[in-house]
Amino acid sequence: MSFEFSHPQYLIGLTFIAVLIWGFRYSLTDFPKWQRYFSLAVRVVLLTLIVFALSGLTFMSSTHEKMLVFLLDQSRSIDAAANEKAKQFLETAEKIAGKTPIHLVTFAADPQVQHFESFIFPSSDLVQKTVPVSELPNTNATNIAAALEPALALIPPHYVPHLVILSDGNETAGDILSASIRGGVTISTVPLPVSTEPEVQLTDIKLPVQVRQGEPFYLDIVIQSNYNTEGTITLYKDSFKVIEETKNLKIGENIFRFRQSVDNQRQQEFSVTVVAGGDTILDNNRASRLLFTGGKPRVLVIDTETKTIRDFVSALQEQDIAAEVRPPEGVPKTLEELNHFDAIILSNIPATLLTLEQMELLRIYLRDLGGGVMMLGSEQSFGLGMYYKTPIEEILPVRCDFEKEKEKPSLAISLVIDRSGSMGGQKMELAKDAAKAAVELLSPRDFVTVIAFDHESYVVSAIQSAVSTNTINAAISTIEAAGGTNIYSGLIDAHEQLRRTSARLKHVILLTDGHSSPGDYEGIVRQMVSDQITVSTVGVGDADNELLKMIAQNGKGRHYSCNDPKAIPQIFAKETITAGKSAIQEIPFVPVIVTPTEVLADIDIETAPPLLGYVVTRAKPTSQFILATQNEAGTGDPLLVWWRYGLGMSAAFTSDAKSRWGAEWLTWSGYSKFWAQIVRQIMRQSNQQNSKLEIQQHSGGVHLTLDVLDDEKNYYINEATGQTTVIHPDLSKEEIMLQQTAPGRYEADIDFGNKNHQGGYHLQTVLGVGEKNIVNQSRGVMIGYPEELRLKPANNDLLQQVAELTGGLFNPKPEELFRPDPNHTAWRATPLWSYLLTVAAFFFVLDVLLRRIDLKQFRNNFPSIFRNNSQQ
Repeated sequence: MSFEFSHPQYLIGLTFIAVLIWGFRYSLTDFPKWQRYFSLAVRVVLLTLIVFALSGLTFMSSTHEKMLVFLLDQSRSIDAAANEKAKQFLETAEKIAGKTPIHLVTFAADPQVQHFESFIFPSSDLVQKTVPVSELPNTNATNIAAALEPALALIPPHYVPHLVILSDGNETAGDILSASIRGGVTISTVPLPVSTEPEVQLTDIKLPVQVRQGEPFYLDIVIQSNYNTEGTITLYKDSFKVIEETKNLKIGENIFRFRQSVDNQRQQEFSVTVVAGGDTILDNNRASRLLFTGGKPRVLVIDTETKTIRDFVSALQEQDIAAEVRPPEGVPKTLEELNHFDAIILSNIPATLLTLEQMELLRIYLRDLGGGVMMLGSEQSFGLGMYYKTPIEEILPVRCDFEKEKEKPSLAISLVIDRSGSMGGQKMELAKDAAKAAVELLSPRDFVTVIAFDHESYVVSAIQSAVSTNTINAAISTIEAAGGTNIYSGLIDAHEQLRRTSARLKHVILLTDGHSSPGDYEGIVRQMVSDQITVSTVGVGDADNELLKMIAQNGKGRHYSCNDPKAIPQIFAKETITAGKSAIQEIPFVPVIVTPTEVLADIDIETAPPLLGYVVTRAKPTSQFILATQNEAGTGDPLLVWWRYGLGMSAAFTSDAKSRWGAEWLTWSGYSKFWAQIVRQIMRQSNQQNSKLEIQQHSGGVHLTLDVLDDEKNYYINEATGQTTVIHPDLSKEEIMLQQTAPGRYEADIDFGNKNHQGGYHLQTVLGVGEKNIVNQSRGVMIGYPEELRLKPANNDLLQQVAELTGGLFNPKPEELFRPDPNHTAWRATPLWSYLLTVAAFFFVLDVLLRRIDLKQFRNNFPSIFRNNSQQ
């Protein structure tokens, strides 16, 4: 029992007692001295009471009264039998609780505070019928420690806290031992039984760390079962089935060994499934692992016409580089597939045949995984391939737009944009962005006009010099979607605007997503052609593509059918560049070395035959400009440029490697060596420097160990700096620093968390001394089913340890939890301010009386008053 002040700073008010005493000494009242002393004492008491009330005087009394919070495990490892035991325990506890307050917190991956009285134990039928899947809690993990914080928050400070955990003790995230020690409260534990239902589980696939291509090795499949049965084991290499066998499964651990090899792959995914009769949980019957191999570097070449690129592929194969050719449909859609190759070469493939997701994957592959990317020139590459302002242009060392030379003919372009109601939202915004990008591609000598149409036509920006970019773009921004669709009126205004200019080249780009009202389309297009105006059309979504094709065909332009509105800016950029008739230069030239490099040191470029054409681009400021074009006009445009982008390297070769522009190179003796050395320059450099990289997978993550020796002197390399870049399945990235733990040894723990996504995690490990990278290795980790689904006995040792460390009970009966605990005390605070102010009010009245009444006269008159009353 004690007293405390909640606002002790207000105790300074007691200093006013000195003011009261000073006032008493110099008081002018003629009351008797004893009355003045009495009045002073009353005022001192009154002031003290008020100050104590303001300072929050509190009476602290000890109590042994408990509040219990039950923490109930609701993860997937808790089956019906365990839930029934927990239900009986909690119902008994609720009946005998009496006045002891109780609360309930359920937990799996995350905790949830429940109403004890209304909590319903989960039923699979009830959940499926009444709860949307998006609202179901994540039961694929057990994080007991996370439930402590909300449980403690439920208990006011004037109760003795007591937590009761009902669980099987198999935590897959968090650390309940450390959390219970930090919490400083009593925790009792009630062990729940693990599932006894029939269960077969694929525990692990054991592979070597790395093998050579073609080298045989053993693959071990580990299967756990709690009953005797038969199981069908199926082994896949990537998506191809290679083994399917039926095996006897005994209770406990079963290991099956298969002999395997990897051919012509730098990375091989092995997947295994097991199917057994009577198995209750199927989610833990599949697992995957990645195996990395040493051998020839592998390159993927993408071309719309695979036969025309075979000379290039053969040249690489002659130089011991394994090259694979695919059409655009074969562009990898996952990082796992991209990581099979050391470089990706894009030849004659437009951006419209790639999704934005595939472009983003190429950027991650280059930047974070150290792969190589090269684009070869063609009519469908760089700006002509609609790569302007795409992720691919960002990673290339050249810009996909270009500065037009003064001698090139001027261009007048009309952008005719559908602004009908169906164009609202994203399509309208993308169309405006596309129009602005097209304007930015024009030179100061060009002209542009912008027309918008719904049921009628509007001149958004009259024909004017493209030098007024800001003004034109501001006008484009004002376009809003509304009304019907009348293409004919838009074409009439475009024709009228372009007739006013003397530009040598005139072009119309028409964009619509709908079906137009009738009009004399053939007549207006015929007039345009007679005035040297060409017309291209872009149909978005459910547009009238037959009409648009006719307009483009008669208008001597091109038609684009665009299902993805996000491709609109690239189409506009290509049309703008193509209309200028200067993106391609088909004049024979001989390559000229701009920046000497060791890559081409033993190749005599000066004796190379001429190339017959190239695509005009601009080298980016920080790129390495290696080769330039050279012809009678003396121009020096980029031919070969490369740069480092993140961990990888990308290159641009603006001519081709085929028979159109490189026909004479196909018979050049240096053709194979030239391309092999360029490809080796950009491909992923797997520096291993007598190193060994091991990755040990465990619950929730991996442990990485890298041992490094110097190749020449054979001693440990110390004080190096390194990091591992981790790419998650959702393509998010994190960087983990390596820590040196022993001579030549560097380690890192990589935690994927308790909500990790299933799929592939890509790890790029780089170790360097100074500015030199001595190790650069790529690895992958496949995360399958969550740790929660593994067969495990109940972890009673952990639950007992938690109870002993915190002074709680292990496996108590419900009534034991409600017994008084003399060893733990809580302090109950009783605020006294209301009582103090009540007493202060009495003293205030008394003080007023003492200042208003002369008690001496009252005392002298009191006897006579008494006598008079007696006589009456």
